Amino acid sequence: MEADTTLGWVGDIEQTTLDNSTFRTVVYTGEQMQLTVMRLAPGEEIGLEAHPGLDQFIRVESGQAEVRLGKAKDEPDEVHPLQPDWAVIVRAGTWHNVVNTGDEELKLYSLYAPPEHPDGTVHRTKAEADAAEAEHHSD
Repeated sequence: MEADTTLGWVGDIEQTTLDNSTFRTVVYTGEQMQLTVMRLAPGEEIGLEAHPGLDQFIRVESGQAEVRLGKAKDEPDEVHPLQPDWAVIVRAGTWHNVVNTGDEELKLYSLYAPPEHPDGTVHRTKAEADAAEAEHHSD
């Protein structure tokens, strides 16, 4: 059983990730770090992005994917296959994308340091997430 406490978060991260049915859900937000879980359908991708002010850790729990990393937005410098139990650390400012390359859902969790999304965020679909990002970045 997971617990969001005043001192942190305690739970079975693997089961929390595997049970997730949304594109993105913020599980916990602390002062310096945030935990999210994600589900991508076959062929779906997170979307090309760079976070200038934060580092990101991504771990695949189930499914097959590839991560694309680059110094510039236009062309990835590196492409790596991902499978269950594999992780990626993305340095602040690095362009990146995760694409589900398998026939099944991709389930992963991500740690952002510092937090990236508003606490309590739930994006049921990628379209919902894209709309929220467009609104957030139009300020």
